[in-house]
Amino acid sequence: MVHDLLFPELLLFILLWLCVTWYRRWHRHQSPPCPSTPTRAKSSPKRSQDQRPFPGLIHEPHGEACERAAEPSHPTSSAPPPPLTSTRGRRREVTTQHHFCPHPSCHYYGWVGLNNIRANGHPGNNPWRQLQCVMCHTYLQETHGTPLHGKRVPPERFVWAVGALAEGLGIRAVARVFEVDPDTVLHWLMEAADQAAAFSQYFLHDLQVTQVQLDELFARLSAVQAGEGSEGEAMTRLSHSPHWVWAAIDPVYKLLLALDVGDRTLAIAQRVVHQVVQVLAPGCVPLFLTDGFKEYRIALLAHYGHWVQPSRQRAQGPASKPRWMPLPQLLYAQVVKRYRRRRLVSIRHRVVFGTVAGIHRVLAATGWQINTAFIERVNLAIRQHVAAVGRRVITLCKGEDGLRQQLIVFQTYHNFCLPHAALRHPLPQSLPTNGTGSAKRWRPCTPAMATGLTDHVCSLREVLLFRVPPWPQPQAF
Repeated sequence: MVHDLLFPELLLFILLWLCVTWYRRWHRHQSPPCPSTPTRAKSSPKRSQDQRPFPGLIHEPHGEACERAAEPSHPTSSAPPPPLTSTRGRRREVTTQHHFCPHPSCHYYGWVGLNNIRANGHPGNNPWRQLQCVMCHTYLQETHGTPLHGKRVPPERFVWAVGALAEGLGIRAVARVFEVDPDTVLHWLMEAADQAAAFSQYFLHDLQVTQVQLDELFARLSAVQAGEGSEGEAMTRLSHSPHWVWAAIDPVYKLLLALDVGDRTLAIAQRVVHQVVQVLAPGCVPLFLTDGFKEYRIALLAHYGHWVQPSRQRAQGPASKPRWMPLPQLLYAQVVKRYRRRRLVSIRHRVVFGTVAGIHRVLAATGWQINTAFIERVNLAIRQHVAAVGRRVITLCKGEDGLRQQLIVFQTYHNFCLPHAALRHPLPQSLPTNGTGSAKRWRPCTPAMATGLTDHVCSLREVLLFRVPPWPQPQAF
């Protein structure tokens, strides 16, 4: 009975709904089309590619390396003493131009090339020559101040072991090849690193370069030490802690300007830039090219910035505060790479300081574009010549000191001992070689030769036997 009462009402509701629907459709087809303006499809907002002006910093950026460099250093002699001229006896046949008197109280202490050092033969059948300062009558060996001083090991074995380390052989592999203890090889590496650091610091200064490329190389350092903590703690510390190898190179002459080890932070970036600035000539502001790491901007501003007073925006009110701005001659660009699933998908160039025209003007001298290809190639050379950062190897360093020592040896070996194929010069006339080989048509050249630091390809024996003076002096090597 209830269903019979609801059926007419439901039928009436359906008929009304159909009538309203048909009327709307008929009215829509009969009405004339009104003109409508085309609407633009909404697009996702994109970041502007135009370079925005740098607003400047309120405070001057400082780093620990800059503060340490500002401390007063040890005083050096302002003027060298007069050179000595021998008027008696026959002419000296043994050259001693690279040796100096080690006695601090001597008037000729630390000065080279003043003819105050003479050879005194081989007393006691000593394999090394004895030298004497004619002013203070101090005797010394020609190995004084070098890693070979006082060693009973044959010098050839020591030089070859250091050369094997510089070519990428691990410490234990070198110990097996030369039949010595691994701790002995580690001790040799430490001494060779100290000599290489002093050698590079003596020669790498007042450089005039036009471009500098910087990059960071990922490395792993094992933080495990035997005999410390429980077994569970040792297993936890077996997980390697990530570190980064920082490098800076002059891409024109392939000269390694700086190498350092540390985390990927602003403090390490400032330290690396400070090392680069220390080897450059005063007033030299090259073009800097890096990856998209944003901390390089502050690190460069700490060394190439100055205070600028902004112009007033309003006639009334307080004046604007001064801003720390980059120097007008500073040029800095980044190569921003975007990866997806460990694959490179896009590359974008970003001009941070300077103008695009100014950067292309510097690159036009070599015919290049904005790139970091040369420092990437150096990263490959580091992985090949430094066993601790090679891929898929078991020769990981236990700490930063060991890795830093290997990097210092590689830097000196790369700059002074390793000829670069891109820097070689054609000989005016081909020279015949021994045997049936082809004639020699090229003169090998190292980065140090290309920049004028040396006039020949240095051997590793020369580097290890070079007595580094206490301060830089204009001395050809």
